[in-house]
Amino acid sequence: MKIIKTDGREELAFIKKLKDRNRDTDSKVKAEVAAVIEAVRLEGDRACDRYTMKFDGFLPKLREVPAQVLQEALAALPADLAAALTQAAANIRDFHRRQLPGDFEERKPGGIVLGRKSRGLHRVGLYVPGGRAAYPSTVLMNAIPAKLAGVGEIIMVTPPQKKGWADPAVLAAAALAGVDRVFLIGGAQAAAALAYGTESIPKVDKIVGPGNIYVATAKKLLYGEVDIDMIAGPSEILILADEKANPAFAAADLLSQAEHDTMASAMLVTHSAELAARVAEEVARQAAALERQVIVSQALEDYGAIFVTRDLEESISLANELAPEHLEVMLENPLSYLERLHNAGSLFLGNYTPEPLGDYFAGPNHVLPTGFTARFFSPLSVESFLKYYSYTYYPREELLAAAPLIRRLAVQEGLTAHAGAIAIRQEEDR
Repeated sequence: MKIIKTDGREELAFIKKLKDRNRDTDSKVKAEVAAVIEAVRLEGDRACDRYTMKFDGFLPKLREVPAQVLQEALAALPADLAAALTQAAANIRDFHRRQLPGDFEERKPGGIVLGRKSRGLHRVGLYVPGGRAAYPSTVLMNAIPAKLAGVGEIIMVTPPQKKGWADPAVLAAAALAGVDRVFLIGGAQAAAALAYGTESIPKVDKIVGPGNIYVATAKKLLYGEVDIDMIAGPSEILILADEKANPAFAAADLLSQAEHDTMASAMLVTHSAELAARVAEEVARQAAALERQVIVSQALEDYGAIFVTRDLEESISLANELAPEHLEVMLENPLSYLERLHNAGSLFLGNYTPEPLGDYFAGPNHVLPTGFTARFFSPLSVESFLKYYSYTYYPREELLAAAPLIRRLAVQEGLTAHAGAIAIRQEEDR
């Protein structure tokens, strides 16, 4: 990994490279995805079948997975995997249950009533990848908070497999998380089917879940037709470390993100030049033994860096500027820095809280903002699946008392019909 001393030049050039990576839009992909979306909008299932044949090479015998198959998949899991998924689901459910918001109602003098109510979305679509890798943890992280929010129906889509319905662990996780229906379809056509509805796939109000560039582009183009969770970019990790951090641990955690794909970013920020050198050595040593060594090497070459700062204050400032998806805090007394770290998708505190703990098991959500968007976006949560409405009640006397002020504001904005809706009530008894 390259070591960059923060001098106001080299680190800024690297940050610019990171930002440019997240701004890249493949116009060819965008055009292809737009064509798929339009075909599904117009032709429904017929277009879905055509693109499934084109991209997957076959059609599943049934488009929808019977509910019984989900339970059978759960029952057939190896005991150790079933135990791990079950405990992970319990941890995720316990953490997200605490996010449920409280509605409120305020009764003011004169009989005025003001309040807010939350409601779970009617129907949510969950995209779960199923190509070269399958992710049962994605099912748990998305479906469990949706269920807790009171979503009426969760529709999961996942690519079909030639030798079975879909990945057995993904189907088992769907059973554990309470997914209502599962359809065997992937790619941009799956996102479009969820957004518009087809003869067999119900239209949803929101699409969540990760996917390749075609799925991510489809979600971006469909935003407005439906809501989406976020525009997910390549994975990121930043480790904020001092001289007491364990260099082997830090290297292993950097590699855990670099293996995602060649666009992943793995960074370490420290004011210790000695630690920086030791981590670089450990990265090289550990990377040599990895199965995905080619991917890791390319990711580290393009988007990996170790920053050596002048002091801890500068390290904290740089971490906040980079706003990473995952921020590991390998500092002494890590909990004491919570109030000073503002921009991160999720924080992992201490030498024994590696990022994979959050990916799979601890409970907080692993669907996180990327590409500097942690400055203003938040992790997926129960609230991601809620909508709110406010309500207002004014007795006649209270409206008449406020009428002159309301009319004055309406006239100021040139909206005379607004003023008239107030005036007609004032004139009621005249």
